[in-house]
Amino acid sequence: MQAPDLRGPRPTKKGKTMAKQKSYSGMLGDLARLSDAMAANAAEIPHLEGIRARLEKAVQEAQEVAKEQAALEASKQEASKRLKVLLAEGNRMATGVRRLVTETYGLRSEKLAEFGIQPFRGRKSRNAAPEPEILSLDPHPAGDDSLGS
Repeated sequence: MQAPDLRGPRPTKKGKTMAKQKSYSGMLGDLARLSDAMAANAAEIPHLEGIRARLEKAVQEAQEVAKEQAALEASKQEASKRLKVLLAEGNRMATGVRRLVTETYGLRSEKLAEFGIQPFRGRKSRNAAPEPEILSLDPHPAGDDSLGS
């Protein structure tokens, strides 16, 4: 009889992107890195130029609002609301960009790592080592009529 598993349910689905940021500064840094990666690879993804420009504008505006938020305690609530809206818009655009970049380069391309996307590298096999053959010690296996009977 086995003891019950007390560790709780296991996660069934792994994320396909790198770690998600939850703080505003972390999300802003993530969006800035994505924008920079898109700018660096603009020649390879010209069909994403319009989205890249919008994302860059949203990141710049979000950075300005973050600076304003730090400087003005009195209007912090309003700046926080605006920052939340801008980051939500930026995250929606980033999701679309990541899908389009994956479509452009393919699931297995290591170039995806520049955009913060985990490339597909295959699954690990369940059987790490093949089962060894079982050798029979019987000198006359069944069906062997070499005795001349």
